[in-house]
Amino acid sequence: MFALVDCNNFYASCERLFRPELIGKPIVVLSNNDGCVIARSNEAKALGIAMGAPAFKMEKEMKQNGIHVFSSNYTLYGDISNRVMTELSGFTPDIETYSIDEAFLSLHGMPLGALEMYGREIVRAIHRNVGIPVSVGIAPTKVLAKVANKIAKKNPSKRGACLLDTQEKQIEVLSKFDVEDIWGIGRQHTKRLNALGVKTALDFMRLPRALVQKQFTIVGLKIWEELHGVPRIELEDVPAAKQTICTARSFGKMIETVEQLAEALANYAATCAAKLRRQKCCASCVTVFLHTNPFREDLPQYARSAVANLHQATSSTIELIEVSAKMLSQIYKAGFLYKKIGIILSEIVPENEVQVSLFDTIDRPRDAEIMGALDSINAKYGRDALRIGRQGFGKRWKHRQERLSPCYSTRLSDVLTIKV
Repeated sequence: MFALVDCNNFYASCERLFRPELIGKPIVVLSNNDGCVIARSNEAKALGIAMGAPAFKMEKEMKQNGIHVFSSNYTLYGDISNRVMTELSGFTPDIETYSIDEAFLSLHGMPLGALEMYGREIVRAIHRNVGIPVSVGIAPTKVLAKVANKIAKKNPSKRGACLLDTQEKQIEVLSKFDVEDIWGIGRQHTKRLNALGVKTALDFMRLPRALVQKQFTIVGLKIWEELHGVPRIELEDVPAAKQTICTARSFGKMIETVEQLAEALANYAATCAAKLRRQKCCASCVTVFLHTNPFREDLPQYARSAVANLHQATSSTIELIEVSAKMLSQIYKAGFLYKKIGIILSEIVPENEVQVSLFDTIDRPRDAEIMGALDSINAKYGRDALRIGRQGFGKRWKHRQERLSPCYSTRLSDVLTIKV
């Protein structure tokens, strides 16, 4: 049996964690640069606040309804997520962190009669020890566990946990479950299924196996089999290494000078390089892109990108900053106001499988020692405590975060002071 533990309205719940006066109040969290709504509390959903809604168009509505608005605080959310996952690891050693607010747990070997109570104990423990409300779905497969989780979240009578342990329970739930809400069924597959008369998950289950395999490939067939209670998607206790890594941000204010663009790009390259090293990989292809604001039709428009293939795959911050700076000089054009720049690393391979180049002139062992020291110091003293000179300190290019909450749990200066 599998359990899917999903934090309820996670970003909003994190903001409430240190602000108990916000319990029961509508909350929305905005995307990078305070652009669009990316998270809502149940109270905000009830007011009709839509996901992806542009924040600037909703200022009046938010004020009228007393909605509390926050900039996305990924430092806070990441730390609270780690606390949730640590707590979950106490319930089973077999855990897959699926996303920042979701985890699959293996409950194989546990008696079926105890599973629902076990799920509710998980709900109580996370709320008691971390302060975050969660829902738990338990079923024989991961896809069915996802379905059970949605039922647990929407039905208060389940007290946070839903168990789909029999075929009768599964059929009853799937007959009312929209096919578009099935985990792994995207928009295009939904359109094709609707064209076949498939509206619910049960309709999808009743399609012939051969038709599913022909129309929806191996992925669709796995989902079909999982809905039938046959486990086809295994627990991944070690996350797969990313095949591409990208860092790109819109600027809080448009930028014109190449110097400010270069500083932003250097910071993004450093972020990508650190991610590479964390997954013990190297990249041999670098893409840099930049563009103006396409929504400002009153301004001249420009967009360009460049691709560089390296002689040897690397994860060196120094090397990637240098390469990306040269690429920027090739695509930058004066006279434009730029809104966004980004870097993409691809052709990623494990660091122990890097093909050595005969033309390589870089002292790789020395670079590896420097990067090790860089990561060690930043892990101890905080991100960018030690940085490459080209990263600068001005950050005039930084995206807007006008409603950012404190980093209560990771920054000493932001720790709450209690007066007694």
